[in-house]
Amino acid sequence: MRTVSIIQSNYIPWRGYFDIIGLSDEFVILDTVQFTKNDWRNRNRIKVAAGSPWLSIPVKTGGRFGQTIAETEIADPAWAERHWSKLELTYRRTAGFGRYGPEIRTAYEAAAALPLLSAVNRLFIERICALLGIETRISSAADYPDVGEKAERVLALCEAAGADRYLSGPAARSYLDPAAFAARGMELAYMDYAGYPEYDQPHPPFDPAVSVLDLLFCTGERAAEFMKWRADPRPPAG
Repeated sequence: MRTVSIIQSNYIPWRGYFDIIGLSDEFVILDTVQFTKNDWRNRNRIKVAAGSPWLSIPVKTGGRFGQTIAETEIADPAWAERHWSKLELTYRRTAGFGRYGPEIRTAYEAAAALPLLSAVNRLFIERICALLGIETRISSAADYPDVGEKAERVLALCEAAGADRYLSGPAARSYLDPAAFAARGMELAYMDYAGYPEYDQPHPPFDPAVSVLDLLFCTGERAAEFMKWRADPRPPAG
C-alpha cells in the first residue's frame, strides 16, 4: 500500500510534521497555495529561558494578490546568520549540539543564498529528514497538475502521486470526506499527535510544539526514540 501525505511548506517544523513524512512513501510539499502571514510558512519557535520565541524569515508580501508560498521571496539574506546565531547561543551546551550543530550550520549557510522561501523550507526538510534517517520521497505540488481547491486538490494530488492511502493531519477532518477517497480507491487515515514523550529541554517547563531542531539538539542520536515513525504504527483509517 502506497501512502502519500501532503502538508504546506513550513520552516523548520515540529516533530509531528516529520512523523507524517516518515510514515509515508511520498511526501508532497504543498507550496502552490496562497502564502499566509503570521503562520508556520516562514517562522517557528525554539525553547529559551524566557519562553518559546519565534524565529521568523523576513519575506516580501507586497506583490500581487494571491501570492503563493512558492512565489514568496525572502526580504533580507542576513536572516540565516541571525537565526543560526540564536540557535547556537540557545543550544550550544545541549547533548546533541556537537553531533548536529555543524550540519545545521552548513544548512543555514546554504539557505542564505536562496531567494525563495519554499526552497529554504525544502532544504531544511530534506536535511533534517536525512539526520533522522527518514528516506521518504519528497516532492512538490508543482510537480503535479494543480486541480481544484482544498479537498479536491488533495484528492487530485494523491491520484497523481499514485496513492492507495492518504495520511492527513487531524485538522483536515473538518473538510475531507472518506467516501470521496473510497470512491477513487484510496483509504483516508489521520495522524494522531497524542502521547509524545517528553525529553530534557535546557529551560523547563517542557514545550512539545517547538521546532524539531530542539529535539535534535536536546536528544542527539536518540532523537528518533521520541518520534512515532520509527515504530511505524500505521494510523487507522477514519
